[in-house]
Amino acid sequence: MDFSIRAANMEDCKDIARMIMLQVHNKPCCDYLSDMENILVNTSHFSRFHIFDCLLSGHTKIGYALYFYSYSWLGRGIYMEDLYVMPEFRGKGIGKALMSKLGLAAGCSNLKFTVLDWNKPSVDFYVSQGCSDITANFGFHCMRCEGEALEHLAQP
Repeated sequence: MDFSIRAANMEDCKDIARMIMLQVHNKPCCDYLSDMENILVNTSHFSRFHIFDCLLSGHTKIGYALYFYSYSWLGRGIYMEDLYVMPEFRGKGIGKALMSKLGLAAGCSNLKFTVLDWNKPSVDFYVSQGCSDITANFGFHCMRCEGEALEHLAQP
């Protein structure tokens, strides 16, 4: 299968928003689509995150990777926030190609991401690529602070 990977631009936001909605809501379009487009187009999210589109036949967008750079005692790394390939194009090397491009980017020493424990096909894919579950190996916990707790934390 012929495909290419390129950095997304502002014109790609509508297609990326549709893929996000398909991924999240299992629908190609929903009421939130215009909100998602506005988030991608009208905020600094697009400039802070680097999005790669995977293209088929030069024009049809079939997947994306959303990532940002991170830094730790391991050195400069990449945190992959999201990787998505349209279901009908899975198993053709596209996800691996996207991860490969990210993993080799800008001299980074590691690629980190999370995957839901119930998503066995994705877990199996990542393991088959040589990825390891650091929560099992190192005992790390992924923590989050949100809502009222975040507001409380922000108070002096």
